[in-house]
Amino acid sequence: MISTEQVIFCINPHCDNPINSLGDTVCASCQTPLVYRYLWASGALAANIKPGIKVADRYEVIVPQVWLDTQPGRSPIVPPELPPAIIPYLRLYPERLHLPQVYGFVPSEEAGQEDILLLDNVPIDKQGNLYPSLNVAWDEAKPVRQVYWLWQILQLWTPLSELGLSQSLLIPNNLRVQGWCVRLLELYTNINTAPPTLQDLAQSWQSLITATDTPITTALTNILQQMSNSAVELDTITTQLNALLLSTAAELPLTLQVCGATDTGMRLTQNEDTCFPQSLEHLHDSLIPKLSIVCDGIGGHQGGEVASQLAVQSLKLQIQALMAEIAQESEIITPKLLQEQLETCLRVVNNLISSRNDEQKRQGRARMATTLVMALQVPQRVSTLSGVKSENAHELYLASVGDSRAYWITRDYCQQLTVDDDVTAREVRLGRSLYHQALQRPDAQALTQALGSRDAESLRFVIQRLILEEDGILLLCSDGLSDRNLVEKSWQDYAVPILTGELALADAVQQWIDLANQENGHDNISVVLILCRLSKDYLVPIPKPQPLAEIPPESKILDIAEIPPDISELAEIPPEISDISTIPPEISEPEVSSLAEIEPQSALAASSQALLDLELSAEPTPTPTPAPVRRRKPWLMLGGLLIVLMGSSAIALFALSQLYPQTLQQMCQKLPARVQRLCPPSQ
Repeated sequence: MISTEQVIFCINPHCDNPINSLGDTVCASCQTPLVYRYLWASGALAANIKPGIKVADRYEVIVPQVWLDTQPGRSPIVPPELPPAIIPYLRLYPERLHLPQVYGFVPSEEAGQEDILLLDNVPIDKQGNLYPSLNVAWDEAKPVRQVYWLWQILQLWTPLSELGLSQSLLIPNNLRVQGWCVRLLELYTNINTAPPTLQDLAQSWQSLITATDTPITTALTNILQQMSNSAVELDTITTQLNALLLSTAAELPLTLQVCGATDTGMRLTQNEDTCFPQSLEHLHDSLIPKLSIVCDGIGGHQGGEVASQLAVQSLKLQIQALMAEIAQESEIITPKLLQEQLETCLRVVNNLISSRNDEQKRQGRARMATTLVMALQVPQRVSTLSGVKSENAHELYLASVGDSRAYWITRDYCQQLTVDDDVTAREVRLGRSLYHQALQRPDAQALTQALGSRDAESLRFVIQRLILEEDGILLLCSDGLSDRNLVEKSWQDYAVPILTGELALADAVQQWIDLANQENGHDNISVVLILCRLSKDYLVPIPKPQPLAEIPPESKILDIAEIPPDISELAEIPPEISDISTIPPEISEPEVSSLAEIEPQSALAASSQALLDLELSAEPTPTPTPAPVRRRKPWLMLGGLLIVLMGSSAIALFALSQLYPQTLQQMCQKLPARVQRLCPPSQ
C-alpha cells in the first residue's frame, strides 16, 4: 500500500499522542526518545519494492531492502510455528556480533509467494545507510585491518559450514564492515550438492589481494596458494593467517590506560559487585593495565560479595602465573590454546566458589555465585613484517559468564561484544523463540549460568579474541549500568570526549556511575574503562589525585597515573553468608544444540593445573591432561614451568590461607602427600 505520510510512532505505551514526524528525535507529546529500527528485508520480492512505499501500513522502504519500522513498539508478525529456514539464525545467536537476527515477517499478498523475512541487528547505521562492503572498504584499510577482516571470515567458516551456510561468506555484497568488524547482511544456504571448500574461499579473496600492493600482499598470496591445495587443512591456514595478523598488528604502537570503580547504588545498602582495578591499593599490581575484571555477585549480603571477591582474587593469582609462562615462550601461542587455558582458569574459580556452597550446604537458589566479564591483553613477542622484534602482538581476550558486559567504543560506533547468559538468549539459541518473543517471558532476564552456581563441567564459557588495531575504549560493566540500554544511549557523551582528550578516564568512570544511579539506580554498579591508543602523540588529561581520606568508600576510582604508597593486595572477605539468590531453577540446561553448545576439552597451563590440584570440591573431579604449548625446544622450558607450577601452588595456598584458614586445613588433610608439604602450618 502506497502512503505519502511519513511518521514514526513513540514506543511509550502510555503516550497520549504517539505520532511524530519522521526525523524527530524525541516524542513531541511525552519526550520519550524515538527509536529508529532499520531492518533488512530478505529476498527477491523485497528487492523489487521501491523506496517511498509503506509496506503493511508500517514499514517505510528507505532504499531497496532497507526498511524502517515506523511502529517499533509493536511486536512484528511471527507465524505460530517457526519456519525451518530461520532456525540457523537462532542457533547462531552467539555470533550476533557478526550475524543478523530474525525480527519478523511480512505476509505475502500474492498466492505462491513466500512471506518476506525481516532481519534485525544488520550492518546499517543510524541514518539507514548500509555499511560499506568489504570490497569497497579494502583499498582504504590499513594492512592490519585487511588481515583482521580475513581472519574473522576464516573464524566464521566452520560454524557456518556446519549448518550448510558457508556460501554466505562467498558473496561479496553480503560481507559488510563496521570499522574492524565483519558483518553479514543475511545467511545463504549452500545451493550446490558439494559444499564450498577452502579453494572457493581462496578464489573469493583473490581479487582483493591481487588488486593491492602492500607489505602483506606476498604473504597473503602464499596463503591463497596453499588454500588452493585441496590437501591443506583449515588448521594450517588458520595458523599462518594468525601469525601474519599478529606480526602486522605488532607494527603499531600500543598504550593502555585503565580506570575502574564500583558503587552500591541508590537503593541497596550492600555492594555485591567487585571490579579490578578499583582502588588505590591496586596501583602497584603488576597485572595493571593488562587485566580488567567486573563481577556481579549473587546471593545477598555476605553471599554475592564473597563470590565476586573470591572470583577476582583467584583469577588474579592464576593470570599472573599464566602471564609468566607466556613471557617465557619464544613461539606464538595459538588463540585456541590460550582460550582453553583461560577456560580452565574459570573452571577453577567456579569450583572454588562451588566448594564454599557445598561446605555451607547451600542448595538451589540459596547457592552464592557471581557473573564475570574479564579482559586480558596478552603481550606475546613476535617478529614484525619489518623484521623488528616486538614485545606486544596486541591480542586481547574477553571472557564472560552471566550478564556483565563488554563494549568496544570508538568515535563512530559502540559495539556490544558479549552475549548475556539469560533465559532470553537461551530460548533463541535453542531455536525455540525469536528474541523479541523471549523478552515477553516473566523470567526473560533470569540468569542461566554464573560462576559457582553448579559444577564447572556443565557451564558454557565464551572466550573470544580481539586485535587492538584502532583507538578505542573497552568498557566492562555490571548490569547496574547496562540495564535499559543505557550504554547504547549514552556512549557518545562520555567515550567521545575521552578519545578527543577532553575528559579524563577517572572522570568518565564516575560520571557514568552517576548516570547509572540517576537512570537505573536499582542495583550495584561497576565500571572499568580501558583506553587503547595506537598513536604516539596523545596525552589524556589526568585529574589531581584526591587524598586517600577524601575518597568515598563505595566509589573508589583508580587512575594508573596516581601512585600512592604500597597497600596490601588481598582484600578481607566478609564473614559468611546469607541464603539469598536470584538464579532461577531454569539454570540447568539439558538441551544441547548446534556447535555453539559443544565445549572443547581444556588444555591446562601449569598455573591452572596447580590451582586445579587444590580444588575444594567435596567430591574431587578428574583433572584434564595438560596439552603442551608447541615449542621448538621443550627441554629449555621444563625447569621454568616446574618453578611456575610450584610458585603458583604456593601463592594459591597462601591466598586460601588468608581467606579461609579452616577450610584450607581441612582441605590439606585430603591432598596428596606431594602437595601437603606446601600447606602452611595450622594456626
